Amino acid sequence: MTPTLAAVIAVAACLGVFLLYILVVSGGSIGRFFESRRLANRWLKDPVFAAKVDALGGPPVKPTPPKPSGEPLRLLALLQREGRLLDFLLEDIQAYPNDQIGVAVRDIHANCRKAIQDHLTLEPVIAKEEGAPVDIPAGFDPSAIRLTGNVTGIPPFRGALTHHGWRVKDLKLAKPPEGQDEFVVQPAEVELS
Repeated sequence: MTPTLAAVIAVAACLGVFLLYILVVSGGSIGRFFESRRLANRWLKDPVFAAKVDALGGPPVKPTPPKPSGEPLRLLALLQREGRLLDFLLEDIQAYPNDQIGVAVRDIHANCRKAIQDHLTLEPVIAKEEGAPVDIPAGFDPSAIRLTGNVTGIPPFRGALTHHGWRVKDLKLAKPPEGQDEFVVQPAEVELS
């Protein structure tokens, strides 16, 4: 056997082994193997494409839950700022005499009432006097009307109004300044000496 013939046989054997490798790796599709090589080259050269591929192949990234909105706390912050409502509600008042509590409640009530009147427009859900007869139709909004007592059957219902409810018709609360933590209802106060 001449050296040339041996080299040709060796090259042919290598090509045969390579072709067999391609068929095994690609599941029998030579075109699929070459497409994977093209995509691998793109992955190496294109950073945007590589980031997309990495995102697909990496471990699943748990999305961080969105931070809840502090918007509902704005009214609470207003009532704390104007009437010190939280301070009153969170203080243990059992040790105080009734007359001292009464004086404190009058101030808190007046300041909180003013804050609500200045920033909310309220209207009754049902504009009738307490005790008035009320008909509740089928399809009523259970977030606006809560039925109590002997609730059986299907609407329409008939009963007596025990509380007219409140609905906010207009809300005038300013957004907090950019960067301010909406979950701080009352900042800590420090007096410097």
